[in-house]
Order: sequence, then C-alpha cells, then structure tokens
Amino acid sequence: MKMKFSQRIAIGYYRTKIKTVALVSARKAAEMAFDLFCTPYKNSRTYKAPPIFSKSKQLIFELNKTQIYGWIWKPAQSNGKKVLIVHGFNSYSYKFEKYVLLLLGNGFEVLAFDAPAHGLSVGKRINALLYSEMILKIDKLYGSLYGIMAHSIGGLAASLAAEKMNSLQKLVLIAPATETNTAIDHFFKFIQLPDSLKSNFEEVLVDIAQKPIAHFSVSRAIRQITANTLWLHDTEDKICPFSDAVPVQQMNLPHVRFHVTKGLGHSNIYKEQKVANTIVSFF
Repeated sequence: MKMKFSQRIAIGYYRTKIKTVALVSARKAAEMAFDLFCTPYKNSRTYKAPPIFSKSKQLIFELNKTQIYGWIWKPAQSNGKKVLIVHGFNSYSYKFEKYVLLLLGNGFEVLAFDAPAHGLSVGKRINALLYSEMILKIDKLYGSLYGIMAHSIGGLAASLAAEKMNSLQKLVLIAPATETNTAIDHFFKFIQLPDSLKSNFEEVLVDIAQKPIAHFSVSRAIRQITANTLWLHDTEDKICPFSDAVPVQQMNLPHVRFHVTKGLGHSNIYKEQKVANTIVSFF
C-alpha cells in the first residue's frame, strides 16, 4: 500500500504513542489501537460527483446520532427490484458510478450510501458491526432489498446484515474482508505494533461488540445466508487475501458461486468491465 509522506508521519506518531502508553497500560494502548483500526485515513480532497448523481434523489437518515447520506435512482422502466451498493474502507459511493448506470439500464432501482466517516456521511469511525446496522436500517427505511453488492469491509458488513434479511435474494461479495482475524494481523504489521498487544486488542473488540471475533467472519455468516451469492475475488489481492476465501470455496455451498480473477488485486477487480458485466448479469 502506497502512502503519502503525511500519512507515514501520522502512522509513525500513533505507533510511538501506542507503544509508549503500553508501557503503563496495555489495555489503554489496545483501546487506542482499536480506535485507529476503525478510523479511515483523512483525505482533504473534495470529490466531484459523477453526472449520474445529479439525477438521483438524495437521502439522509440518522444512525446512532450520525447523519448518513445516500442516493436513490429510479429506472425509466422498473423491474420492481431494488439493489444496494455498499463501498469499502476509505472509499465512497461516487466510485460506483458504472454500476449505477448498468443497474439502472437493466431496470433496477438503485441505492447507494456513504458509510459513517466516509464520503458525505458524518462520523469519525467505522467498523463492520456499525456498517451492518446501517445496511439493515436502509432495508427497513427504503423498502425490501432484492440484492446487495458490497466491496471489502462492505462485504463483511453485508454478510452480517444478510444473515438477518430473509427477503434478500441476491448477494454479491467483491473481495470481502473475509476474516477479521486476518484484518487484525495485517493492521498490526502495517502499524508495526508488538504482537504482545494483540490479546488486549481482541479483548477490546469483544467487549465493544459483545460477540467473539469468530462471529465477524464471512465464512461463518455465509452458511446462515439464504440469498444466492456471487463471490468475486482476485488471487493476487493483498488487502483481503484470497487464501481466506479458499475454505469457503471448498465448502461447495449450493447457494454460493465463485468468480476468481488474477492480476486485478483488491480494488481494480470491481472496476474491470467483464467483472461488472458478470455482476449485473447475476442480478
């Protein structure tokens, strides 16, 4: 992952601070680390809305006293089905303009929302549990969803939500953050925190979520989901490794179909036209 100089400086600052606090209190240091784990990188750029967003109706609702911004599009000729687009970490809905256009062209009503602390939405932190609650609230407020397509941490959040959505018929997981344990390992290596702090970090997560870390796993949730699922993953994904998806692939679940690519990585996979066509065709 390439970082700007300012990002490297910031990470170095937090690394030093967490390690210093750990000398006094491992628990306090772990709380600081978890807070950083849930914090998107700040980006000062102002993104210009793609043209299709000017043709939407903007939606706003509150989630835990945080304003969530979204959009809804209605097709010229509706097939009566609604699809929600769910972006990943450090991302935002504007990046999925291609899918809005393709889905609209095929008669789908399309919804997209920026997660807390992302895009236009308010907030400072995001985690899979909060994100899944957002998806469930969208389903409740704006009508029964026929399908969801979700990328990265959005894929984990969508899986957690889909467990509770009996009416959901189609789920598309694009390079999902399959195992939270893997995400934690990558975070510790990325920030260069000592492994001795990891058990305290995991305790903080469990205390906040009131669920074991094993609960936050797509490979666990997928067995409870009733929706037909298309799972897309690249073998060279360095963010959410394909190796985490292999055990699910080997389950041969009747409601799950895999589409495996090579050389697209974590983010380019959803930008590739053949992948986009596969997703829309699945819906």
